[in-house]
Amino acid sequence: MSAQQLTDLIRFARHNSPYYRDLYASLPPHVDRLTDLPVVDQQDFWAANTLHDSRVLTGPLSEATVYKTGGTTGSPKFSVYTRDEWRTFVTAFGQGLVDTGLRPGHRVADLFYAGELYASFLFVLDSLAHAPVDNVRLPIGGGAPLESTIPTLRDLAAQVLTGTPTTLCRLAEQVVSSDVRLDAVELLLFGGEALFDDQRRLLAAAFPGAEVRSVGYASVDAGLLGRPVSGPDPRVHRAFSPYGVVEILDDSTDEPITEPGRPGRVVVTSLFRRLMPIIRYPAGDRAEWTGTGPGHFRILGRAEEGVRVGPVSLYTQDAQDAVAAADTAGHVVGMQLVVRRWDGRDGLVLRLATTPGDEARGPVAGDRAALAEAVVTELETVRPLYPDSVRAGFVHPLSVEWARHRDLAVNPRTGKLVRVLDERPTS
Repeated sequence: MSAQQLTDLIRFARHNSPYYRDLYASLPPHVDRLTDLPVVDQQDFWAANTLHDSRVLTGPLSEATVYKTGGTTGSPKFSVYTRDEWRTFVTAFGQGLVDTGLRPGHRVADLFYAGELYASFLFVLDSLAHAPVDNVRLPIGGGAPLESTIPTLRDLAAQVLTGTPTTLCRLAEQVVSSDVRLDAVELLLFGGEALFDDQRRLLAAAFPGAEVRSVGYASVDAGLLGRPVSGPDPRVHRAFSPYGVVEILDDSTDEPITEPGRPGRVVVTSLFRRLMPIIRYPAGDRAEWTGTGPGHFRILGRAEEGVRVGPVSLYTQDAQDAVAAADTAGHVVGMQLVVRRWDGRDGLVLRLATTPGDEARGPVAGDRAALAEAVVTELETVRPLYPDSVRAGFVHPLSVEWARHRDLAVNPRTGKLVRVLDERPTS
């Protein structure tokens, strides 16, 4: 990024966006370093970026595509792209697809979700169309019934499947339980949410000859974030230079982190979006520099993905680590935290999905009980406040609920697994 690029972007945003004009009101007239700018506050940004009379936009909403996004706030908001911005977006992302292993002539099934202003299906389809290698695109979608998706994949000899981990796992479960074969599949490209080791086992059972890789790191609100890096760890990406800048900031001070291995929050600046400027915008994820190459970073998960149960804060990664430590036989292929309230107290249920055909291949009843106890023990070890709160009568004891992967709750619009399901009454 040249200083001129950044200076022009800041000048343009200050002059045309009331939100950025107010945000930068105390700064000198000329700024040419990112670190001289404040980090965007998510709540303020979305409060200003209303659908009508937005204070973030730099011009009238007269030529653009409107997409719905949860951002990092949990409730849907709206992001807009002009046709030129969208073309740049998908062209840059398409260039990154060659790093995933996309080869000329690959038949690629797009299993992301479409409609209701959701962007991922169109985004991946357009990125494939703008990729620098020829490919055959199969726009199936994540909402299509598995009963028709599987024959379509087989009849068209799909070699690459793209979708959220949840969608790919549901497909994999159906493939295994139906005892069908999709031998042409050689590459699984996931995006939109993290992929865990338990899910990898399910994918390997259904597609034993396929590699699993990240399709790339992007979001409709933050834009371009990370281009895949070839290697064994699909969490590693690199910034989409010269289209944007990725920073990793200290959680407490917001100072830029430069040394490898030190976690912080991801902040992005887009250098091609001008209708809805994205300047030092928190992406909602945590990451660390790897030191393995210029601009290489490892995604560590959502910045605030967790739940509060009574006085106890729990994070999905804590539960994931507990399951991984206890489940040495690899029976668990999915997990969901379910929070309920009864008898005047909160309680946490770990909903664990087991391998397809559980009755024949998974843990029997006695093994399930032992595994459940081991998982609870592991989680209570890393979060001792939970058993302390149980003894004090503040919360119910941890419990485990067994399910199939298809029974795990998903967002009906995006198809993504709902990591935390809060079933507590709100009134």
